[in-house]
Amino acid sequence: MSKRYYSPNGGLPSQTAMMTDRAVFKDAYALIPRGVMSDIVTSNLPFWNNTRAWILARPMSGFAETFAQYIVEVGEQGGSSAPEPDLGAQAVLFVTDGSFTLFINEQPHNMVAGNYAYIPAGTPWQVHNASGTKATFHWIRKNYEAVEGIAPPEAFVTSDTDTPAIEMPDTNGAWATTRFVDPSDMRHDMHVNIVTFQPGGIIPFAETHVMEHGLYVLEGKAVYRLNDDWVEVEAGDFMWLRAFCPQGCYAAGPAPFRYLLYKDVNRHPKLGPLVK
Repeated sequence: MSKRYYSPNGGLPSQTAMMTDRAVFKDAYALIPRGVMSDIVTSNLPFWNNTRAWILARPMSGFAETFAQYIVEVGEQGGSSAPEPDLGAQAVLFVTDGSFTLFINEQPHNMVAGNYAYIPAGTPWQVHNASGTKATFHWIRKNYEAVEGIAPPEAFVTSDTDTPAIEMPDTNGAWATTRFVDPSDMRHDMHVNIVTFQPGGIIPFAETHVMEHGLYVLEGKAVYRLNDDWVEVEAGDFMWLRAFCPQGCYAAGPAPFRYLLYKDVNRHPKLGPLVK
């Protein structure tokens, strides 16, 4: 089965467009609809050539704390030989459009739509686009939380197509998760998965948990519960959920509803500074 992954197109709305949109930022969640991802909200990044990024999430006091997420658009002959400024940051890359070469420890990997790469903290990597067309990928960054006695994970490259989706129990296939990392592998302190709902599939309860989330809709549309609101979401939208924000989902469209999901896992919550 072929997979489709929405990528932003940039540009600007016309002067006759309505200002009203679905964008919202609240204490428990944020919704960044795809229409917000215009040219004027992109960022340039140090040591990246012919590249722009939509920065969807960043650590903020009182809100998301563990990760940053970008959509990176690399033009022809663009890329970087020094992409990551923080030696403590690990990365997940997920390609939504085009192709480029990813070098990890000087080993080349041809990356196309649906490819997924995990890059451990402190690992040299580079991105070069010699394809002749632009390429788009998600870049999720998190400072790695090392644990004494547990070795750090190794780099790997795989794809959505090559990773089977695992059906959630008692859903008859209506809800499935593509897990690129074994949940029992304690070396990893974050998971970036793909969640798929078939039309009519639901999360049948208000999930409320310690993991914070970044959710980017790759395909389809749904009605999503965020805290005490139900909002319509579609391919290209991004949701940002604070820890313990209740969430639910009803896949309301005629096609599968799929999203890229970040969550922090497998570590004790930080307790803050010691009280003397």
